[in-house]
Amino acid sequence: MDPNHYRFHGVWRLPAPPAAVYRALADVAGYPRWWPEIRDVRKTGPDRGEVLVRALLPYRLVIGLTAVRQDPAAGVLEAAMHGDLTGWSRWTVTGDGAGGALALFEEDTRPAKPLLRRLALPARPLFRANHAVMMRRGRRGLAAHLSGRPDGGA
Repeated sequence: MDPNHYRFHGVWRLPAPPAAVYRALADVAGYPRWWPEIRDVRKTGPDRGEVLVRALLPYRLVIGLTAVRQDPAAGVLEAAMHGDLTGWSRWTVTGDGAGGALALFEEDTRPAKPLLRRLALPARPLFRANHAVMMRRGRRGLAAHLSGRPDGGA
């Protein structure tokens, strides 16, 4: 097992139509409005940008994203990652059968930031827990955003 290789997946059940969820997830520039850990987004070119991430642990990540696939009909958004993390991430949005949506998140990544690589073995459980908290808060924030609540899920 490579301690610097992470695979994450999760499913967000959201009380909004799949098309609305897809639009919100496709609007990466809007993430800081509803996802507390996404502190800033900067466009760096067509279908490219950087996100500044700061979660519970005392480090920040600058992750470059390049759109690989944007397919509203299939509900798929996929990006290649570079910068402090390398790899890919993908959202797949489908209906839940009850008028809401399921957003499947998948990520295959490796840290490129030297400190994170050095701490990979002893801090791996903390890194995974940090990611879980970030994703939980992101789901809550997106649900609030889609419902029009002003609290953004915080």
